[in-house]
Amino acid sequence: MYGERLARWERIIDWPLMGAAVAFLIAYAAQILFQPAGLAAAVAEGAIYATWAMFALDYVVRLVIAQPRWQWFYRHLLDLAIVVLPMLRPLRLMRFLTVLAIVHRGAGTLLRGRVLTYTVGATALTIIIAGLAVLDAERGQPGSNIETFGEALWWAIVTITTVGYGDFYPVTDLGRLIAFALMLGGIALIGVVTATLASWIVERVSLETQTSATATEEQVEALRTEIADLKDMIRGLSRSR
Repeated sequence: MYGERLARWERIIDWPLMGAAVAFLIAYAAQILFQPAGLAAAVAEGAIYATWAMFALDYVVRLVIAQPRWQWFYRHLLDLAIVVLPMLRPLRLMRFLTVLAIVHRGAGTLLRGRVLTYTVGATALTIIIAGLAVLDAERGQPGSNIETFGEALWWAIVTITTVGYGDFYPVTDLGRLIAFALMLGGIALIGVVTATLASWIVERVSLETQTSATATEEQVEALRTEIADLKDMIRGLSRSR
């Protein structure tokens, strides 16, 4: 019963959360790229807080519905951290975790055949958000070499692919923390793609084996039918004599 209620709530809230994630991404990017002031800054900040409020509401509702509640709570401590941490003043740059968590919510219901599509989309989104985050952390800092979004985007690409050319690199502690998380994401990406490819190959081999086995069975059955027909013909000839 509780599982059905939880699944029903997640079906209801998933699309609104995705819409809120898009609004969040736009507002988050606008804050970093354009550094708005006045009304524009207030609108962007309001959009971010509205998205966070929706995510917090979703967490509370799921906590209330889930049974046993404490077991669900312990298993979803990361969700709690994602709700609480981005709104703390010292960790405001971690707001991008909210939109990544919303997007990740859809991964659990994907069929294996769609994992690669999800991985490509989530990777592109992660690169953009990491680029924005590291630009916000590094821009204007002493010794920084990441001062534009283009530089931040290139840094994010070479970092998530674990290439690491070294032409751009973070110099702040927060920037290095973002780099560490992005490198872990790159390793996870390679693992997902490799596992998906291996699963596809195993499926193809299994299908070919099954097809060959089916064809062999059909051939044996046809041979049995022919033998039976020959036996009938021999019996008929024997009786005619």
